[in-house]
Amino acid sequence: MNTFLEDLFSAQQYDKNSFFLIAGPCVVESEELVFEVAEKVFTLCKKFNIPYILKASYRKANRTNANSFTGIGDEKGLEILQKVARHFNLPCTTDIHSEPEAAMAAKYVDVLQIPAFLCRQTELLLAAGDTGKIVNVKKGQFLSGSSMKFAVEKIRSTGNEKVMLTERGTTFGYQDLVVDYRNIPIMQENKVPVIMDCTHSLQQPNQTSGVTGGNPLMIGTIASAAIATGADGLFIETHPDPSCALSDGANMLKLDLLEELLVKLVKLRKAFLN
Repeated sequence: MNTFLEDLFSAQQYDKNSFFLIAGPCVVESEELVFEVAEKVFTLCKKFNIPYILKASYRKANRTNANSFTGIGDEKGLEILQKVARHFNLPCTTDIHSEPEAAMAAKYVDVLQIPAFLCRQTELLLAAGDTGKIVNVKKGQFLSGSSMKFAVEKIRSTGNEKVMLTERGTTFGYQDLVVDYRNIPIMQENKVPVIMDCTHSLQQPNQTSGVTGGNPLMIGTIASAAIATGADGLFIETHPDPSCALSDGANMLKLDLLEELLVKLVKLRKAFLN
């Protein structure tokens, strides 16, 4: 396991002077794309001393439209993600959607991510816990932060103590989300790292076009508020050209805007710690 991840789950003795970053494209579109994004984010995180976990989904199972892009093939996508992560000596993460996928993906990644819509699926959580990998559970858009203790308990029942929780907004009406920042300290009461998903929390779902919308201009606002309320990590999906992304382009951060954002967030973290 990556040294940072070992520290993260060693009685929470990691360096809280910084925050860690989970970032990458929404989905593995190609090897070239994952390399491009990983190289840029890796360079910036090294510059600002931010621990970095590479993220890309090998498959997108939750799509509004049946014709939407889902991936380039499960094993191919996982192999690319692992190859890029190893090239930069990074830990990596991806979504899983069913019990058999837990064991399959665990061969390639360090962190298994449970999508928000699936955070109550007991068998999926148990299968993820059984792999011994770190399990990051996204809070359902329909749940309170306090109710996420049951997801943590399910994973811990397998003997796996390596759990993280991610706040990603709460459904507001039919086509919007809001973020309740009280959920960050509430979920931290489970003695787990808590992450703010700065991009999916800005989604505008259920559009009549069949394509989820978003509001990426607010990514900095969401991230800054999360740092101010003590989030351990940030989750940011990013792409060189979100307008051409094959999944979730409407809420991703343009890659060349990441450096400016990280500069502000690092300063903000230091200000709040002092």
